[in-house]
Amino acid sequence: MIEPFIIRALAAGIGVALVAGALGCFVLWRRMAYFGDSISHSALLGVALGILFNLNINFALIVICMLFAALLAWLQQNKLFAIDTLMGIVAHAALSVGLLALAAADQDIELHDYLFGDLLVVTATDLWLIFVSGALTITLLVVNWHSLILMIVDEDLAVSEGVNLFYANILLMSLVAITVAVTVKVVGVLLIISLLIIPAATARPFSSSPVSMVYFSVMFGVLAIIIGVIGAVFFEMPAGPSIVGVASLFFAVLFPFSMRRQ
Repeated sequence: MIEPFIIRALAAGIGVALVAGALGCFVLWRRMAYFGDSISHSALLGVALGILFNLNINFALIVICMLFAALLAWLQQNKLFAIDTLMGIVAHAALSVGLLALAAADQDIELHDYLFGDLLVVTATDLWLIFVSGALTITLLVVNWHSLILMIVDEDLAVSEGVNLFYANILLMSLVAITVAVTVKVVGVLLIISLLIIPAATARPFSSSPVSMVYFSVMFGVLAIIIGVIGAVFFEMPAGPSIVGVASLFFAVLFPFSMRRQ
């Protein structure tokens, strides 16, 4: 008989993989990997503030990630510095302040769980949050699919078709921020961007259209979750690194085949 915590872990992981697989394709197409990394670093600040002020951790994560997404969007619009420079500054500043806030909280905190995640202790509340936010994210991607694809293909063409580029950019940034916020417990602050990037990168060479790339990305993500969770339980290893390790193995094994298709 399968233990309930394993079923919850698989359900949560698959829910994350469905969202990350689809959203990760847009992250790759839009070259937003560094943005996602910056938001994931800011997530630790959300955890720290939640603990320090006795707030709900999930609520604090969502608020902080959304605020940092808005800040990065504003900095990108003003073009004071190169965007990768600004993201690097914001990411590491948020990570440093988060660590200082955790130290100030002076509580017995398992920092490892937030840095690398612990999928095997997912609760029913975590499941609810993952699936509700996931359904919202996928719905918004489907509803705005045409506009987002046009923006990625050609911004001038998108404008001529009536696409609001500012809204489309903010939408993508917000969805990445929400996804990061609600999945920190699954793979952790330092590994969360991997589930957005690696399955999509693995799927890209085998895809003949944007839709097929989303399907392949979701498939690789779900397989990585299932194999990673089962391997983590069987070998008594941390779930987050196990999942990312499996996803990375898929990419490494399939990369030579993708080169032959070029």
